[in-house]
Amino acid sequence: MKKILVVNYSQSGQLNEIIDQFLLPFDRDIVDRLQIIPEKPYIFPWTSDEFFDKMPETVLEEPIPLKPLPFSETRYDLIVIGYQPWFLSPSPPVTSLLKDPTFKNIARNTPIVTIIGGRNMWLNSQESVKKLIREAGGKLVGNIPLMDRTSNLVSAVTILHWMLTGRKDRKWNVFPLPGVSQEDIHSASMFGGIVKSAFEKQQYADLQKEILATGLIEIPTDILFIEQRAKKLFRIWAGLIKKKGSTTEKRKKLVGFFKYYLLIALFIIAPIILFVYNLLIAPFTRNTIKKKKEYFCGVETK
Repeated sequence: MKKILVVNYSQSGQLNEIIDQFLLPFDRDIVDRLQIIPEKPYIFPWTSDEFFDKMPETVLEEPIPLKPLPFSETRYDLIVIGYQPWFLSPSPPVTSLLKDPTFKNIARNTPIVTIIGGRNMWLNSQESVKKLIREAGGKLVGNIPLMDRTSNLVSAVTILHWMLTGRKDRKWNVFPLPGVSQEDIHSASMFGGIVKSAFEKQQYADLQKEILATGLIEIPTDILFIEQRAKKLFRIWAGLIKKKGSTTEKRKKLVGFFKYYLLIALFIIAPIILFVYNLLIAPFTRNTIKKKKEYFCGVETK
């Protein structure tokens, strides 16, 4: 009997809901459903200090200790990995899984589908996941990113409200609900049906094309522009904090500087730069933008 490994980390529970919907078309008897659990759990809701303090190690993709996963098999016919981007990088629990020797042995020569649940930026994190899957000897055959479809600034406000209060409700009864919409969460079952068909045939060559043919996955040009630049800046900040934050007090001060830099960049600098970009540059680089979007929507690596 063919077996599927489905493994993910979910802090708020949203990704668990997405995975549950994705699995509706499958016979549960063939699914090995596992949760990644850090040895030291992350707090939820976050405090502001705890949230931003996780940036350096996340961006530098440093693994953390995980509780052992009770794999029922040593080989699977398909692996599905669910994750969230943190600071334009895969969350530390998923980075740690992909670097774990036991998992790497299981993943070798195995088709892998990734499912992402996040705010709106997933391009850089998926590039890291592509690389880690390749290093593990796996074969990425499909990627399903489900994102908050509100504007960048609105989603930044709503996600901070959710992460810092633990309440997935409308901030001030004015902003939309945070996170991936219920409509998009429910659409995961449709993607599950597409993956199930490929799984039953053991033919994945056209899987990503079929996923994209739904028309539900898109990359806003603004997000493409921001992601191409922001990760480099995050790496600079991460290196600086790791190098200069040699004491608790120094690290806390540097993380505080990063927090205010990020908020100023997000809410003041980025809108101005994006206005100029959309007015003066984007109209003349449509072909380049199109090719970049096609690449990021695919499963191939550079």
